[in-house]
Amino acid sequence: MLSHGGILSNCEGAEEILKSLIKNQIPVFLTWLPLSHSYEHTVQYVQISLGAKIFYAESLEKLLPNMLIAKPTIMTAVPRFYQNLYNKISLNFSKQIGFKKRLIEKTIILGTKILNKESLNINQKIINFLCEILVRRKIKNQFGGKLKAFVSGGGALDQKIGEFLNSIGLPTLQGYGLTETSPVVSCNIPGKIKIETVGPPFKTNEVKIAEDGEILVKGENVMLGYWNMKKETEEIIKDGWLHTGDIGEITGDGNLKITDRKKEIIVNLGGDNISPSKIENMLCLNEKIKQSFVYGDKKTYLVALIVSESKKNKKEIEFYIENLNNSLSSIEKVKKIKLINEEFTIENGMLTPTLKLKRKKILENYKEELEKLY
Repeated sequence: MLSHGGILSNCEGAEEILKSLIKNQIPVFLTWLPLSHSYEHTVQYVQISLGAKIFYAESLEKLLPNMLIAKPTIMTAVPRFYQNLYNKISLNFSKQIGFKKRLIEKTIILGTKILNKESLNINQKIINFLCEILVRRKIKNQFGGKLKAFVSGGGALDQKIGEFLNSIGLPTLQGYGLTETSPVVSCNIPGKIKIETVGPPFKTNEVKIAEDGEILVKGENVMLGYWNMKKETEEIIKDGWLHTGDIGEITGDGNLKITDRKKEIIVNLGGDNISPSKIENMLCLNEKIKQSFVYGDKKTYLVALIVSESKKNKKEIEFYIENLNNSLSSIEKVKKIKLINEEFTIENGMLTPTLKLKRKKILENYKEELEKLY
């Protein structure tokens, strides 16, 4: 049960961030998430409070051509969208040769330095100026030319994707929230982006970390409770503090950093805690891997379901995973995989409306295949 005051407090927190982006202009939004979802539901009120012009995308497939028509200044989306974007742009970049290739490489390197507030020398400043004109401006034009910021929410955005998009001239602000908080709790601030975090908490709510690392939230944005579920409400809201079920920390500069989801942590046979979403995000950085699902609760090693268009990709995918395993700890390595053709979708019940994996449902469908990998 969300109150009007809770949603309005979210609008107040969002306005503070967005006003620095739009100044005195009328902002333009391109919307594609389900309007009934709490993320997009509150975004609608933010749009109204800003006096924005709103375009509604025809479909997820037509999103990029729709951006050329709408020319949005701000766009809110979920990590899956940014992951697809990363894969498409990376694939395009990999096809370039000679001067173009070197310029793209410099754009990413120097863009990342700027993002991390590292100073550039005179030569780097000159090269970066060329990158701005010849690379970043062209990329921005492919998205309508007026984009001030992408906002990512509804799940964890892989750090590599966030760095990449920011470095090539597509400012991406990662935020954090849940339906029970109307929904936003925190968001990165333009010009002060810390890509490994979800930004500072909105001034309209308080955040603290419990002894076991769980993120607790207090404020008007916290729900009134679950409808006709007194026991469940009392279990999640204690002394006014909402227990989010997410694990995190507050960094030295006051930003919130999400490290895991309490319910989704895999506990292997040795009692080690492993984050499946971290590994899944890393797997999906390969353009041949459309989606992945990591499994290994109470097991001696991890395995994964890999959604790929063709079984011909298996050798290439195995080679990629072999290299990826070198950067992972021994307990995080994926030892075996099962390639599947069927995508996880909202229609088949294996994705939520914000395109997060429905782990329980995927497990119901593929438990037998996963167990055969042991």
